[in-house]
Amino acid sequence: MRNEIEVRNAKVKLPDILRRVQSGEIFTITDCGKAIAELRPIHENSRAVANAAVENILNLKKYYVSDEQIVSLKSE
Repeated sequence: MRNEIEVRNAKVKLPDILRRVQSGEIFTITDCGKAIAELRPIHENSRAVANAAVENILNLKKYYVSDEQIVSLKSE
């Protein structure tokens, strides 16, 4: 699971965030809405890795890329 948190809130909630990271969550730290860092477990467990893979696959299904676009991207 990926979460976003503003840097100001991250400073205040760091102990809670670190506990959640240990359980496999990933945090994107933002400053004024702009992503500046990612906080993730050093050794993600296989369930967290699988969940992230499924999330990525589901996100990719939202977009259709034609064969022509793939060929064009490969040539670039």
